[in-house]
Amino acid sequence: MPSPGDDGHGMVVAGFDGSDQARSAALWAAREARGRDVPLLLVDVLRGPVPDLAFTPMAVPLPEAVSEEAVRRYAEDELAVVAADCTRLCPGLDVRTALEYGHPADALGRVARGADVLVLGSSGRSRLSRALLGSTTADLVANHRRPVVVARGDGSEDGPVVVGVDGSETSDLAAGYAFEHAERHGRDLLAVHAWADLPVEALAPLRERDANRRQVEEESEALIGRCLAGHQQDHPDVRVRRAVALDGPSHALLEHAKDASLLVVGSHGRGAVRRALLGSVSHAVLYHAPCSVAVVHRNENA
Repeated sequence: MPSPGDDGHGMVVAGFDGSDQARSAALWAAREARGRDVPLLLVDVLRGPVPDLAFTPMAVPLPEAVSEEAVRRYAEDELAVVAADCTRLCPGLDVRTALEYGHPADALGRVARGADVLVLGSSGRSRLSRALLGSTTADLVANHRRPVVVARGDGSEDGPVVVGVDGSETSDLAAGYAFEHAERHGRDLLAVHAWADLPVEALAPLRERDANRRQVEEESEALIGRCLAGHQQDHPDVRVRRAVALDGPSHALLEHAKDASLLVVGSHGRGAVRRALLGSVSHAVLYHAPCSVAVVHRNENA
């Protein structure tokens, strides 16, 4: 089995655990690696030596007592199958595999430390994974410094790339990622600015006053223009649309992402108070978005 670089530098890295979600994510990652013209590295992580492995859930039930060697061979065979699927989808793509040991989030974070992007399935194999987003996925999205994509589907959708913009540093990084992705995959880009974090009912008076609403829309259009100007110059072939929402950002992004192929958000947005993990907007769209979500962190190269 090929040995990856120390930090997955210059690769698309995809976590794989044998689940259907992870298989779809691997195919999404294959398309992304082809678009970037870089290798794809598929990584499975075993938690450790027997007896812990006897309690590691597998896609196919295994006997209660199983040797470490048998589990390793099974995982390698599963990796080989999904690697072959990726090669069939993207002929000529350099597909590599790696089997690591340890805590999945720690091992994947280490292998993907210098990767172009880390791609994960939306949930794992446990019964509670849907409610928790998958503990490994949630941990990596919150703490991995490189862009992380939580893939829903295999990336075959042809909808626009939707990005939330609010004028922050993180928003600018998200916009840059969104433009690059849209250009590589030939997609339109929709930039969404939500005017306020206020509850819907608090915005009702504003919606009812045309003069105030026009002022807000004009200011928001100007902000979007400032946020996109440099990126549009760098990616002139990307067709861009803009949307101003008199709504909270989470609701606005989810509404506009209904037909999207990818939703891109920064890990934090406006305001002096930051959430301990992701920020309320990133957290909400990760759990509820109908499409794949890319989370871009501030200082992602750190």
